[in-house]
Amino acid sequence: MSHAALRILRPGASRRHRVAHWVGRNIARLHHGYVVEPTWLELNRVSVAIRGLDRSLDGFRVIHLSDFHLSRKISDRYIQSGIERANRHDPDIVALTGDFVHKGFRHIARIADLLSGLKARSGVFAVLGNHDYSVRNALGIRRYPRMHRAIEQALTDRGIRVLCNEAVWIGPVPGRLALAGVADLWSRCCDPDGALGGLSPDAPRVILAHNPYTLEHLGDHRCDLMLSGHTHGGQITTVKNRRPVLSKRMQRFAAGLYCYGGRTVYVNKGIGFNLRFRYRTRPEVALLTLTPGD
Repeated sequence: MSHAALRILRPGASRRHRVAHWVGRNIARLHHGYVVEPTWLELNRVSVAIRGLDRSLDGFRVIHLSDFHLSRKISDRYIQSGIERANRHDPDIVALTGDFVHKGFRHIARIADLLSGLKARSGVFAVLGNHDYSVRNALGIRRYPRMHRAIEQALTDRGIRVLCNEAVWIGPVPGRLALAGVADLWSRCCDPDGALGGLSPDAPRVILAHNPYTLEHLGDHRCDLMLSGHTHGGQITTVKNRRPVLSKRMQRFAAGLYCYGGRTVYVNKGIGFNLRFRYRTRPEVALLTLTPGD
């Protein structure tokens, strides 16, 4: 045997090698989750068939953004990169599904100024999320009772239409699409009847609602597509595709496209974050293309 091929094995060397490998691998994962992935935007493209959608709206493009959670931890440059990516796809509408700020009034004007850069042929529309109502759980207790009004006014002043339990029409008559916005589920203002009650059952529609579990409160109202956020995709997805941050119930609508009781919901993983850490759950810009369906 040559000297070059000779290996001298010391007791415990193999074990130390395994430990060093485990430590190095997990340090790399932590670095990736803290430094890289929280601002590593991805574009997700989805096609959704809408029953009764007019042929004139075939290929209608919706950019969906959610959960900005603007705070001092999130830079203007990062938000602007998401806006630039959204504008690049020449959307018909932009849909914003809430949680514009993380907490307090400090960053309201800042996020509104940034989002004023969004461009869409038929407008930019929004609903508010639980953080915009300063509500952190289903009990509906608000720390800042008037904060949602300040956010709504700031967005409105910059040309963004905030929908609160109401619907508007998009597209030419008679082939129009209804776009409805339902107030956040935890805000105690959620009123699907107010948003959808005036629509004909035959009217194709897209619903904006921050919390995907608003689906369970729609009653008999038709829902062709709901756009939601709230979950952030759990921010962490393990190698076994588990999302430990989300409750078992919330994992039913963690991220992506779901069909529930004949209704379709798309859950956006969001732009921002609560805690600066994402692993295998990148922030996203979603592009949904609508097509006529049966």
